[in-house]
Amino acid sequence: MNLSSFHPALDALDAVLVIPAVAALVLVLLPGYWLSARLNVLTSLATLLAALSLLVERPAPGPYLFVDDLNITFVVLATFVGFTTSAFSASYIGHELEIGRLTPRYLRFYHAMYQTLMFAMNLGLLANNIGLMWVAIELATLTTVLMVGIYRTHEAIEAAWKYFILGSVGIALALFGTILVYMAARPVLGEGQDAMVWTTLIEKAGGLAPELLNVAFVFLMLGYGTKVGLAPLHAWLPDAHAEGPTPISAVLSGLLLNVALYALLRFKLLMAGNPAAVAPGPLMVSMGLLSLIFAGFMLYRRRDIKRMFAYSSIEHMGLITFAFGMGGPLANFGGLLHMTMHSLTKSAIFFAVGHIAQAKGTQRIAEIRGLTESHPVLGWGLVVGVVAIAGLPPLGIFMSEFLIVSSTFARAPLLAILLVFGLLIAFGALMLRLNEVAFGEPTGSTAPVKASYVPLFAHLALVLAAGIYLPGPLVAWFQAVARLLG
Repeated sequence: MNLSSFHPALDALDAVLVIPAVAALVLVLLPGYWLSARLNVLTSLATLLAALSLLVERPAPGPYLFVDDLNITFVVLATFVGFTTSAFSASYIGHELEIGRLTPRYLRFYHAMYQTLMFAMNLGLLANNIGLMWVAIELATLTTVLMVGIYRTHEAIEAAWKYFILGSVGIALALFGTILVYMAARPVLGEGQDAMVWTTLIEKAGGLAPELLNVAFVFLMLGYGTKVGLAPLHAWLPDAHAEGPTPISAVLSGLLLNVALYALLRFKLLMAGNPAAVAPGPLMVSMGLLSLIFAGFMLYRRRDIKRMFAYSSIEHMGLITFAFGMGGPLANFGGLLHMTMHSLTKSAIFFAVGHIAQAKGTQRIAEIRGLTESHPVLGWGLVVGVVAIAGLPPLGIFMSEFLIVSSTFARAPLLAILLVFGLLIAFGALMLRLNEVAFGEPTGSTAPVKASYVPLFAHLALVLAAGIYLPGPLVAWFQAVARLLG
């Protein structure tokens, strides 16, 4: 498969897409666990290296693919988490194979779908055509639907169908919004693909029909907002996390939600470029704040540990959406930093939770106690992860939340009060559950678990380092993206 016809481009851009696409075709043919798991890791590493090379190698935009400061941020984050999750997946899925929960037949399918998902997400992020971006996000959705149902239990199939139905409704709304954007651009750019090329659209944004843009953004917000997991469009997300393989939970929370958010940010920029269009910020702020407060309360009622952290993802995606809706240099910077820290922290939490569920043989919170005594490495890893996701210093999420709250207090004190209220509600729920799970008299199995701890502690180390010190080049990069977002 060669995507050079999409772009006159350099090898690095092609490689980010070609490597996972070719690997998916190879992995579906490979028998056995040992070779396919290692090829999955090596392929993910190669894709990460290709993405990093785009930081210094920026090809000129083509009609289908392009690279700028905004999407390279998402691509580097996606490929890094994709690589570390593949390393976690190797040990996790090996255990699932040993206990008979997965068969070799489904295992071959799993690794092929994993690389297909990486390809689809990278294509969605690098697409310069809004139609191609929609297709890529739909492909990523369908791929994760198949992976959520891979255990073939009644609950897993039900969760996959729920995800498929709600995701299809969302993607249909997003398609309608995309068509409306095309119709708004057609009088200015004419018929054909020029009216769907992002770089052309943003250049001519001021001339697009504002009435159609206003209606389009509502549909896009509802459509892609379903994929982001914003309330009240979130119903698929807790089931998908609870019933699918834990590596897919890590990818969903750490990556796929970000890809849908990226699509929203692109259209927000288009709206901002048209002075006659309605400002998109208030809708994003409203849905983000609703998601944060709603998820904070729902955290208290969860009995399944993976389902609980799914609601935590809804809370944090609400906060990120709120930050980008507020806009401005400080809020945008805080939103970018929070998105990065959330992806690293939440995927680390799922790494710990996956191995904990395997060790205890259950995901029910009531049956998991005393982890710091029975499984100290996993238990303390989970403690650090939950302390980080709750927003305590000196970890990175504290810094990003502080920036978002500070920016909001300076501009809209009433909204800041609601924001802090939601954060405190979620904080209380997480600390309550952490105390139950991590400390006290151990229950259940105390047998050691074969786990790869490197991905877990690599993520936590990065989150801790970011809370203490952000390198100057990273700050300058995020500042440039924050300015780009307006």
